[in-house]
Amino acid sequence: MESRVENAGTGVAERAAVGGPTVGGASRECAVSAPLGAARWKLLRQVLKQKQLDDCLRHISVRRFESFNLFSITEAKERETEEDGPWVQYTSVFYPEYSIYLRRDSGFLNIEDVLTSFDNTGNVCIWPSEEVLAYYCLKHSNIFRDLAVCELGGGMTCLAGLMVAISADVKEVLLTDGNEKAIRNVSDIITRNQKAGVFKTEKISSCVLRWDNETDVSQLEGHFDIVMCADCLFLDQYRATLVDAVKRLLRSTGKAMVFAPCRGNTLNQFCNLAEKAGFSIQRHENYDEHISNFHSKLKKENPDMYEENLHYPLLLLLTKNG
Repeated sequence: MESRVENAGTGVAERAAVGGPTVGGASRECAVSAPLGAARWKLLRQVLKQKQLDDCLRHISVRRFESFNLFSITEAKERETEEDGPWVQYTSVFYPEYSIYLRRDSGFLNIEDVLTSFDNTGNVCIWPSEEVLAYYCLKHSNIFRDLAVCELGGGMTCLAGLMVAISADVKEVLLTDGNEKAIRNVSDIITRNQKAGVFKTEKISSCVLRWDNETDVSQLEGHFDIVMCADCLFLDQYRATLVDAVKRLLRSTGKAMVFAPCRGNTLNQFCNLAEKAGFSIQRHENYDEHISNFHSKLKKENPDMYEENLHYPLLLLLTKNG
């Protein structure tokens, strides 16, 4: 999926040079009907907007490394007719009794959507941290027994929250993201898997939840025993509001479970904010033998593809002081 995003920038520049169709609606008709200089400036603006997107995604991750190989992916047996993307089946490699139908976005990213919508990074792919969180939830499904669980920033699939819903005797699971397109997709995923009868709980739902939206947070305040998220710490403008949302969503005895790579100093900045907000933090680098061994192997054998700072998720466990 990343290659499509990167190639989109190249395509915009190439099409601007020849006066052909571009992302955002410019076309040969524009170049013909407007003075040549004005048309070129319009095309340049679109190229610069694409560069904003490319720079943003480059900051988010170098998408050379894609997976810890914790799930197998096969095309769904029943072919669907939806236009928004193909259905696939994700099956846990280590716990193959657990499987879920997902619909992944297959089209090119709409540049205007990316630039104007709330955080679209979860619409690009399932990031390694989300994959690891999903695996961890399956391995430790007993910790969710009779609890209310919320996943924040789960993107187009909320894979980890889905794994809780199919494996644990959980009281309730709420899957959330701040992007409306993502949640529409998650809602469809829930519906399909409910029909397949894979969930162990009847109380699974989804909603748009922006950490910086007072209404979104206040209506769920103090409701959850566990709040979890994966790789949600890198955007400077939302880090403080994420800490605040986690604190308010949790019950007094609740716990937050966060998986994220260091990404420079972004994880440490999150930890500093969380401590100032009254959280106690346990930081774990070696939380699973298989993940640790695979991590060591990748560092040794694939240093050009795998970068620990960007790709290896640490586990943070947050509890409220007092």
